[in-house]
Amino acid sequence: MSAYTPPIDDLRFVLEELADLDSIRVLPGYEEVQSDLVDAILSEAGKVAVQVLAPLNRVGDEVGARLEAGLVVTPPGWQEAFQTFVAGGWSGLMFDPKFGGQGLPRVVSTAVQEMWESSNMSFALWLLLTQAAAEAISIIGTAEQKSVYLSKLVRGEWTGTMNLTEPQAGSDLSAISAIAVPEESGHYLLSGQKMFITYGDHDLAENIIHLVLARTPDAPDGVKGISLFIVPKFIPDSVGEPGLRNEVRCVSLEHKLGIHGSPTALMSYGEDRGAVAYLVGEVNRGLEYMFIMMNAARHAVGVEGYGIADRAYQQALAYSQERIQGRSVGQRDGARVAIINHPDIQRMLLEMRCQIEAMRALGCCTAAAMDRAERHPEAQVRQQQQRRVDVLIPIVKGWSTEVGNQITSQALQVHGGMGFMEETGAAQHYRDARITTIYEGTTGIQASDLVGRKLLRDGGEMVREVIADIREDLLSIRNTRNEASDVAGHVEEALSDLEDSTTWMLESAGRDQRIPFAASFDYLMMFGTVVGGWQMACAAGAAAQRLDGGRGDARFNREKLATARCYVHQILPRVRGFSVQIRCGAEAVVAAGDIVF
Repeated sequence: MSAYTPPIDDLRFVLEELADLDSIRVLPGYEEVQSDLVDAILSEAGKVAVQVLAPLNRVGDEVGARLEAGLVVTPPGWQEAFQTFVAGGWSGLMFDPKFGGQGLPRVVSTAVQEMWESSNMSFALWLLLTQAAAEAISIIGTAEQKSVYLSKLVRGEWTGTMNLTEPQAGSDLSAISAIAVPEESGHYLLSGQKMFITYGDHDLAENIIHLVLARTPDAPDGVKGISLFIVPKFIPDSVGEPGLRNEVRCVSLEHKLGIHGSPTALMSYGEDRGAVAYLVGEVNRGLEYMFIMMNAARHAVGVEGYGIADRAYQQALAYSQERIQGRSVGQRDGARVAIINHPDIQRMLLEMRCQIEAMRALGCCTAAAMDRAERHPEAQVRQQQQRRVDVLIPIVKGWSTEVGNQITSQALQVHGGMGFMEETGAAQHYRDARITTIYEGTTGIQASDLVGRKLLRDGGEMVREVIADIREDLLSIRNTRNEASDVAGHVEEALSDLEDSTTWMLESAGRDQRIPFAASFDYLMMFGTVVGGWQMACAAGAAAQRLDGGRGDARFNREKLATARCYVHQILPRVRGFSVQIRCGAEAVVAAGDIVF
């Protein structure tokens, strides 16, 4: 497995030129986030990724997490890495300093998160869930709950989990049966099983705080009867330290295709009297609260998707530069060359790179919109940015993970037969990436969310607002009449196709509600491809301006223009295919379903 190289130059470019970090710095509480601070954070995070996490990635895959005598043991080196990570304050980048956080914008935290996912996704998963749990408690927890749990989670002394589904429920959370019975003392006693719990148990932190969905005895049926509870592994004592062991047990660890270093647990609660649990927020509003964690987690999984794709790309690039095979096209004799000289290998590498750059830009720009939605002083701007976030979250999650899977497969293809062999390490990235399209709602669920909640619910207003904003950006770039103008022109054409497909989706719902949902996956992928093009056009515009003004590294700027051109000529034409699939394929699926199934 090749070494990992943090993409710090591109992350810096995305933050400054595309995510518009200047506009984030003026938000209340972010005034200190200047360029030198961000540069230092990226640099130090890169060192941790390279020196601490990346060397353990292969170890985690080969050894994996184990359940021994009722205790979950993480792979060799995990505990030391965890202590290094926590000591560096990396677990609380975006949280309030009064709880031990660094108080940084989400967009900066997103840039850093990519390096954790690329270097060692299995290790980084504990952080994703811990941050989601901390965010939920910070928003809806009581003052006492924040006092007891939040600082510990933010500083990484304790870790957190999300406990949603159960063996009989799957993605249908209305079918969960875990029950929480109120006690006179004010807490609840919770019983039931939860499955697929990432880092549900481990030997890294001194306590694990589970956020668990369950029903109270008198709860209504369906999702309206779900409440959210805090269930600690060790019940905090009077001074907030881990006290008595709660009735929480890891029954087994799942045997998975990938991410072997991350323990995925089947958890049992309350096998005797009941696990002590504390209600979060109001009764029967648990699913609503869980979506606070869910949306943050979905964005983070999207970052996982392009993070692991970049690691696979880097390995494929290194292999292509080392593997000697064949002669250059047109040469019958002479020395054999590295396979990177072959045009089809160059095609694959460029396709991988330009899509990774597009996904990275979209992930960071969506995080910047989340920052503005939370902190902008003008309510109208906050609302507009939140609408943008609502539309883009399922795309960041769904499109980035689907394309991430394609890229890890393509990276394996660059290796040829050696990619199929475990010893090269290419297969690990391919296996690890596969979970990202499933985590926090499958791609089909993301597509249904995009179409059902974000498109059909308001007659397309939110989606059309995003399309209008993109068109305004593209017009501005095209009017510069520089090297980026042509790129923007191609994206404008694709945007028109997206707009037409959006109109068709809305109209088709009036004929048969099944049709837009049969087209939802293709619509999501079309949307992602177009917004990726939007980001690459913006990148090309910034790179051209930097070249004209003599700013930045000239080679970097020229490479950015080259990858933007590759995107619009090699990737963007797929939009036409999605358009046909949406218009014709969806109706064919619905018609066939009436016959075939």
